[in-house]
This record gives sequence, structure tokens and C-alpha cells, in this order.
Amino acid sequence: MDLFDAGRLRLLEAPPPRLSPRDRGAMDEAWAAAVRANPALFDGPVAGCTNLTHDERDGLVLTWVRATYRHFVPRGLPGATVRLPSLFVSVAQPSDDGRLLVGRMASWTTFPGRWQLPGGAVEPPPDGEPLDMTALRRHAARELAEETGVDTPADDLTPWLVIRQPNNSAGILFQAPPHPADRLFARHASLTETEHALGRTPELDRLVLVRSPDDLTDLTGPHVPCLAPVLRRHAES
Repeated sequence: MDLFDAGRLRLLEAPPPRLSPRDRGAMDEAWAAAVRANPALFDGPVAGCTNLTHDERDGLVLTWVRATYRHFVPRGLPGATVRLPSLFVSVAQPSDDGRLLVGRMASWTTFPGRWQLPGGAVEPPPDGEPLDMTALRRHAARELAEETGVDTPADDLTPWLVIRQPNNSAGILFQAPPHPADRLFARHASLTETEHALGRTPELDRLVLVRSPDDLTDLTGPHVPCLAPVLRRHAES
């Protein structure tokens, strides 16, 4: 797990990966099986990360490609020659006392019961439009509102860290302005009530506030690998 300062980040678009007929057939078959197991899956547009390097002149350079969600399936297939890492955004939402908000993924999601910061996969912009920090801020603000009910203007989010996971997936982590703990929980309760009235469950079905990696031992279920390092960095700062 690597954490980098997000102050100097440049994004470059590259052509999508080319799959052999064998790999594409295996991917399509595995995706069909995944949909049968979880009909909520949607093969929508998504951005993948093909490279993250450090340039002395430009800082971090992240290369991304246009794909759909099924292109992430080969990462779990033995013998696959193309494994596309994902590109995601997350938000470190603090309370007034310095704790960070983490949520548990609902049972209908891809990773039920997993604890993580609010966030999600990045969608590629329309053809001809750049994927830059402004676009990533908008993605992060939308994920924060959809998952927690906390409506924060995108311009109020500050780039903080770039995360590179062991599988080479990359994420941009933003810091949000602090709010009182009771307001954070009240916003999520209001979101949950609205979703239940529509016959749905929010993507994060439970929220808690944590201060350090030690607090993760009190949570039942797995958590994303980057959560402990991010909490450690937050506690140090």
C-alpha cells in the first residue's frame, strides 16, 4: 500500500486495453455469472488505471483508460493476461472532534459488509472532455452525498492523498470540511429514510466514526486495505 501527496497529480488518457478473443470470452462468461449471483450489477462506463508513476518535473502521473465494469472481472480469473486496475475517489469526512466517517457496504453491493471511506469508482467524462482534478472533485462530492447524505460543494473538497493498492488500483482521497457528529448521522438517517420509502437501501447501510487503526478492531467484518494506512496518516496529521 502506497500513499502519495495529491498536490501534484496529472492524469493522462490512454487507449483501452486490447483483449484476445480468449480473454474476452472468459471475461464475458465470468461477468454473466456475476450478474446471475447479483442482479444489481450494472456494466456501466468506468475508468481504469493502467499506470501510476512519479515524475520529478510533473509529480505524479496517472494513466487511465475507458472501460466498463466487466473489464475488472479478469483480475480474479486464473491465466488472464490483462488485469485492469480500477480508479476510484474517496472522501475523508471528519467530525468536529477529528474522527473520520467510515461506512459499511450494504448486502446488495459488490462487497457486502465491507467497511470503507465514502467513495466509489470514477466514471469517464464524455468524449473530448478531460478527466482532471475538477472532474474528480465532482465525482467525490457526488459519492459523498449519495452514500452519506452529506451534501458538500465540490470546491470545498481538498485533494489530500493518492492511494496505490497492492493490485495497482489507484484512488484519489479528498478531505472534506468537518461537521458535528450528530449532523453527520442525521444526514445519513434522512437519506436512509428516503431510500427505504423508495424500496431501496443506501449503499452504506451503517456509519461510524473512527480515530485511528485501533478503532477498526471494534468493527465486525472486513475493511478495505487502505483504511488503516489512511487512518494512521490522519492520526499523525
